[in-house]
Amino acid sequence: MKKHSGLILSFITMMVVSVGCSSNDTSNKEEATANKEEVTKTGPTENQQAETEEPAVSLPSGPVDKDLERIKLPAGFRIDYYAKDVENARSMAMSPSGILFVGTRSNDKVFAVIDKDKDGKADEVVVVASGLNTPNGVALKDGDLYVAEINRILRYRDIENTFRNKPKFEVVNDKFPSDEHHGWKYIAFGPDGKLYVPVGAPCNICKSEKPIYASITRMNADGTGLEVYAAGVRNSVGMDWNPATKALYFTDNGRDMLGDNTPPDELNRATEKGQNFGYPYCHAGTISDPEFGKEHDCSEFVKPVRTLSPHGASLGLKFYTGNMFPAEYKNQIFIAEHGSWNRSQKIGYRLMLARQDANGNVTSYEPFAQGWLEGQKEWGRPVDVLVMKDGSLLVSDDANNAIYRITYSK
Repeated sequence: MKKHSGLILSFITMMVVSVGCSSNDTSNKEEATANKEEVTKTGPTENQQAETEEPAVSLPSGPVDKDLERIKLPAGFRIDYYAKDVENARSMAMSPSGILFVGTRSNDKVFAVIDKDKDGKADEVVVVASGLNTPNGVALKDGDLYVAEINRILRYRDIENTFRNKPKFEVVNDKFPSDEHHGWKYIAFGPDGKLYVPVGAPCNICKSEKPIYASITRMNADGTGLEVYAAGVRNSVGMDWNPATKALYFTDNGRDMLGDNTPPDELNRATEKGQNFGYPYCHAGTISDPEFGKEHDCSEFVKPVRTLSPHGASLGLKFYTGNMFPAEYKNQIFIAEHGSWNRSQKIGYRLMLARQDANGNVTSYEPFAQGWLEGQKEWGRPVDVLVMKDGSLLVSDDANNAIYRITYSK
């Protein structure tokens, strides 16, 4: 009898467990179905899709373009055309989904460059906007495209979904000077979420009573709170933030008419608001200006992190944050030298590499990609640089109307 009672008890226990499991399974399936429906209904944001689902861009294959065989690079690196016929290609900004927006200086247009099949070569170049006043600077924030004209900042809403449809802009801020001399602007959003906008000196060398000249300004994304962040900056057309320290690094073009080698361009570092970098009184940290230098000593100003090529027109710069290049390039600084216009012997027309040590000291400045200057004749002028998600490096060229892509493979 005990034996039968034990069997009955075991059977009942098994039934209870089975029913419980069945109930839990049904509940879990219903919950999973509900979650699946919710995900299907709402879906990830476009930014999340770009971060998690964007296919890798292919490494180039086949021969290098004949034009680009002239470009010298370190071993293992290769340069190809990412896009051709991008007239007067200047500043660049990449959207989360991989659309490259390109500003122009001597043109009136902003372009969108699209690589649909992710093969490392653009399939399409679209005119996003035209009729603008030197729209050199482009930047992206929260799905909106910001464009810098000479005297104002524009915003194009939801640009990834509207760029093909002649989108309308809104004026974010129109309080900038209208001077054409050094009036073209490079813009970028900093780690603080503010938009940084350099304002060049309206001359070769002069002193202005208006603090906004020869400065780097910043403002909120909606255009409010415009203020001077850094003073004494003659003409900066490139900036980036150190990924470790978040300090602002920017290039500055030295004054003209003091000879072939004086003064050099500058790579500067701004660590806080209110610093002054010397213009028009002091150049490159040590050179007193012959006209204005008697008014202030060079010791009163922040010195450059590194002096650069004299009259090389140092423009766009980027810290290399990708993983494609060898480890020695991590967090080093690439700088585009647009090239001189008033030296007896031309200089620049190349992409440079500024190497820094663990303490942020720039220990060397050397050519990385060169060959656009042959003798004293140039056929290309690098302007801006941009690190792609796959670690390759884009370089714009406003003379050759092109975007290049530099890759590395062992």
